[in-house]
Amino acid sequence: MTDEQGPSSQGRDEPAASGDVADCEETVHRLYNFLDGELTEERRVAISSHLDGCGDCLEAVDFEAELRRVISDRCKDRVPEQLRNRIAEALHFEQSRGGS
Repeated sequence: MTDEQGPSSQGRDEPAASGDVADCEETVHRLYNFLDGELTEERRVAISSHLDGCGDCLEAVDFEAELRRVISDRCKDRVPEQLRNRIAEALHFEQSRGGS
C-alpha cells in the first residue's frame, strides 16, 4: 500500500495528522476509548467530526453511552442505613474492647 491512499492507510494506533478524518471502522474500534476520554485531542476531534456526519456511528455512540448510564444507575449497591449503623456499632465496640 502507498501513502496515496490517504488517512485510511494510517496505522490505527498512530496519532492523527492535522485534518485527519476518522472513518466508521476506526470510530467503532475506538468507541470505548472515545467514551472514556482516553484519546489524544487529535483523535477525539477526528472522531467527533465523523460523528457529526454519520448517523449510524452516532447512534452506536449514543447507545453505548446510554447503556453505561443505565448500568451505572441500576447496579449501585445501596447499603441499608440500619446495616451501616450495626457495622459502625460493632466497629466501635471492637475498638473499645482492644483500646489499650
